[in-house]
Amino acid sequence: MNKTSPSRPRTLTAPCGTVFRDLNGNGIMEPYENPGLPVDERVRDLLERMTPEEQAGLLFQTMITMNEDGSLMEPEPGAPDDPMRASTSRMVTGKCMNHFNLFGAAAPRRMAEWNNRLQDLAASTRLGIPVTVSTDPRNGFVDNPATAVQTQGFSLWPEPVGLAAIGDEELVRRHADIVRQEYLAVGIRLALHPMADLATEPRWARLSGTFGSDADSAARLIGAYIRGLQGDSLGPGSVSTMTKHFPGAGPQKDGEDAHFPYGREQVYPGGNFDYHLVPFEAAFAAGTSQVMPYYAMPVGTDHEEVGFGFNKGVITGLLRGKYGFDGIVCTDWGLVTDSTIFGAPFPARAWGVEHLDRLTRVERILDAGADQLGGEAAPELIVELVRAGRVPTDRIAESAARLLREKFVLGLFDNPYVDPDEAERVCGNGGFAAAGLAAQSRSITVLKDRPTGAGSPLFPIAADARIYVHGVDPEVAGQYATVVATPEEADVAVLRVNAPFERRTEGFESFFRAGRLNFTEEELRPILDVVRAVPTMVDIFLDRPAVIPEIAEQAAALVADYGASDIALLDVLFGRAKAEGRLPFELPRSMEAVAAGREDVPNDSVDPLFPYGHGLRQ
Repeated sequence: MNKTSPSRPRTLTAPCGTVFRDLNGNGIMEPYENPGLPVDERVRDLLERMTPEEQAGLLFQTMITMNEDGSLMEPEPGAPDDPMRASTSRMVTGKCMNHFNLFGAAAPRRMAEWNNRLQDLAASTRLGIPVTVSTDPRNGFVDNPATAVQTQGFSLWPEPVGLAAIGDEELVRRHADIVRQEYLAVGIRLALHPMADLATEPRWARLSGTFGSDADSAARLIGAYIRGLQGDSLGPGSVSTMTKHFPGAGPQKDGEDAHFPYGREQVYPGGNFDYHLVPFEAAFAAGTSQVMPYYAMPVGTDHEEVGFGFNKGVITGLLRGKYGFDGIVCTDWGLVTDSTIFGAPFPARAWGVEHLDRLTRVERILDAGADQLGGEAAPELIVELVRAGRVPTDRIAESAARLLREKFVLGLFDNPYVDPDEAERVCGNGGFAAAGLAAQSRSITVLKDRPTGAGSPLFPIAADARIYVHGVDPEVAGQYATVVATPEEADVAVLRVNAPFERRTEGFESFFRAGRLNFTEEELRPILDVVRAVPTMVDIFLDRPAVIPEIAEQAAALVADYGASDIALLDVLFGRAKAEGRLPFELPRSMEAVAAGREDVPNDSVDPLFPYGHGLRQ
């Protein structure tokens, strides 16, 4: 079988782990492609040829980094050990790994060239098993190394919670289809999304990745999202989806995130465990190929109080048993090995089994029913477990077969290469960019548009108005009206602010906007100074709900966005586009109301400032 890498005018012939025959009678075993051969037979043939080390390598997926010029990451000899800059060749040829989560980004052409170099490296191994490249979301405004990656050259869309604010299934399907085309163009074949979690606990730092607080609404959009990425069935034109975080990561105790020890507990004071399963049921119906359990451990349920990745009752009992899910189950990242991130210690998220050694943690994960360990690069642990008789070989083969089958179904064995010219043409093209911009404007939610005691709305703002802006690029604003230097000179002010949060540390933790939802007096003062000086439109970025009664009372107009450019916002404010968003979660009136709410119950505060679904139509 010939494999052509479009980045170079040459033909590469390499074994690809299908059926091997002596095609030319010269004693050389070459791969034989038979399009009619069933996938299961191809899987079985390859599986029988694999060593324990090669099978174990399949069961690990970790981060991989590319250089900006599209070359493979290969640290200099003697360089400090850094998991974010690990040697690509060591993982592929030394550890027999072929699933990687791409960390960081470059221009689409460079990403495509990197993919081809990576597949060349994989083809040089004994069986030539192609690499499955995965990624966290790349088409939104949030940039967090643990959850999402801003990517140059890709179309830009509101965060999923903004798509929920619009509530249009067809838009979500189209968005996911555009993401699919951009991913395929650069070689990404697995999306580490969507998040089927529910925004029931307003303090949780990851709400922007959800489809809101209502289970039925989220379920509709999750189904559309998966169909947009995978199609009606998984195939060569699909991007596989890893739906997360089973069985629903929304009800985090006090809203703290399970990446960290203080957020390891998931609680259900409202007895609402089953409510959080509803979006996952829609994901199963849509055919999601993979599922990721979360880090947290359930407290006060019938399930064992250990992290979901170690939880046999949840994975084998609930996911595999009750729901009959036979796809790939991959753990969240870093359940086994302590690490160092950004120079600070980062312990394994082995919640409930912290006392176990690494070998036993892996044993527990496999016994629970997971197929793959995310964020880990230690196949030797599985080899040791098998040789010690602690894990049977057929258990490893079971998971290896699932992982190989997906590679075959996606067509990676037939051609894992991409065309850099096509990547440059497809990613972020004019049509895709326009669709993303339109969605940004549509998602904007008008919370208030009437100065207190006045009868006239503030916008659309007149083109001859003098405007003062803060948090908006003055050059962009100048394309809409005359920009002035002070509020006193202005007819109207436009302020863009982020939802409040509590700063934790300057390291990895700082990427998680957690804690309080209200502004401090110091943070609030400059906003209210402008509001009191001139009729003001305040736009607040709601990556989480915000407690903003003072702003809501005193601002002439108040809108919310979930990831929108200055252009998308100003198009709405000047009447060039219509805002259609409705709140995908409620905005509580006070932090006391937030603290009194139950983590597993949606929209649970008393007398919210703005209720779920609120949004004025223009």
